[in-house]
Amino acid sequence: MELTIITGLSGAGKSGAMGAFEDAEYFCVDNLPPRLLPSLVDLFALEGSKVERAALVFDVRGGVWFEDLVRELDRLAGMPGMTTRVLFLEASDDVLLARFRETRRRHPLADGGEVLRGIEKERQLLADVRARADVVIDTSDMNTWQLREAVAQVMKPGDRPRMRVTFSSFGFKHGVPREADLMFDVRFLRNPHYVPELTALTGEDAAVADYVAADPAYDEFMARLSALLDHVLPLYEAEGKRHLVVAIGCTGGRHRSVTVAEALAARYSDDLDVSVAHRDAGRPAGAGGPS
Repeated sequence: MELTIITGLSGAGKSGAMGAFEDAEYFCVDNLPPRLLPSLVDLFALEGSKVERAALVFDVRGGVWFEDLVRELDRLAGMPGMTTRVLFLEASDDVLLARFRETRRRHPLADGGEVLRGIEKERQLLADVRARADVVIDTSDMNTWQLREAVAQVMKPGDRPRMRVTFSSFGFKHGVPREADLMFDVRFLRNPHYVPELTALTGEDAAVADYVAADPAYDEFMARLSALLDHVLPLYEAEGKRHLVVAIGCTGGRHRSVTVAEALAARYSDDLDVSVAHRDAGRPAGAGGPS
């Protein structure tokens, strides 16, 4: 069992850090009272539990219960089969003050709205926890995506979140998908709808896929589209994109777009977290005209 404890100063980015762990498919819990930590670990250890990695956020919102965190961390350190790391987030007083002013949120330890006094109290309260931290990240000069990247570096290489790419087929006559990040029109390819023995099939059937792929324009189009995706997909991932939808459209969304989406999913499945979706392939053949 791998357990990451996320803590630190209010406004330093704990929610953003937890988001990075969620993207990496960790089991995440926010603002758990430290006294419940042993019970949660016991729950994870139950037979049939599929939780092998968890990230838990503890901070001063827990009030008097937060003071139990150091003791519970010491207990975890001696548990067999448990790997625990503490990630502590902090920032300068000026940056924290600016963030609270910008969000207009109340600092949990501010008396009478004196945010700087609250920050000072919190630093004192967290001193022992910070001393036990395995990793300390100063977020003073970080934006959201830089924070997520810094947190990802804390994870094991195999745990770091990968961008998920969905290749989605659709039919233009049924409307364009609003969730698409990139959209390509393949209506220039020859249409299997007009071949009687192919009309009722879809691009998931080999006969249709072979017919579409035999179009003289198909190979060059796929080569150029793949070259474009080879260039832009790493750029989206570096920018912090966690889910990209590449939509492929034909007239009805049953034949050509399905063939191309399936081909792209097969091409990138070894290097990316890939899924494929066919929005309109299940519609009746011939519904509303050519597909």
